[in-house]
Amino acid sequence: MFNVVLYEPEIPQNTGNIMRTCAAFDLKLHLIEPLGFQLDEKHLKRSRMDYVQFLDYKTYPDFASFKKTNQGRYVCFSRYGLNSFGDCDLRVKEDEEIYLLFGKESTGIPKTILRDYLDDTYRLPMIDAARSLNLSNCVAIASYELVKQNGFPHLSSFEVIKGKDWILK
Repeated sequence: MFNVVLYEPEIPQNTGNIMRTCAAFDLKLHLIEPLGFQLDEKHLKRSRMDYVQFLDYKTYPDFASFKKTNQGRYVCFSRYGLNSFGDCDLRVKEDEEIYLLFGKESTGIPKTILRDYLDDTYRLPMIDAARSLNLSNCVAIASYELVKQNGFPHLSSFEVIKGKDWILK
């Protein structure tokens, strides 16, 4: 139901961090090629840690292939977004798919894609001197807002490994 899409990601550490975020929030990750790195244990091990076992992800050769097999609402994040992220409504209806789309680190999402989703393209507000935030930070912010607006479906609200009352003991 909840998805993150990376359009041609270039930096393996960012993608590894995003994999960890997607696993923790139970989001499916879609990677659109070409990737700027190899998806193997050596390149992603450090940043994704041991969360890969909880991650559902798929790669696609291009955006057209991705779009052909994934129907739903596309919400784009871009420094050129016409709408403020503060106004972003990410609530979904039952059985609706939502895709949070992010572009590559160097150039973002191409205009040819953004133009199809102008009403659902958002910019994270920041100071004028800041061009952009790190990709993995943007994904984390938007992903958290997605699960928050939808009531944190099936996510734990307390520390599971040490126990709910660990801090009190």
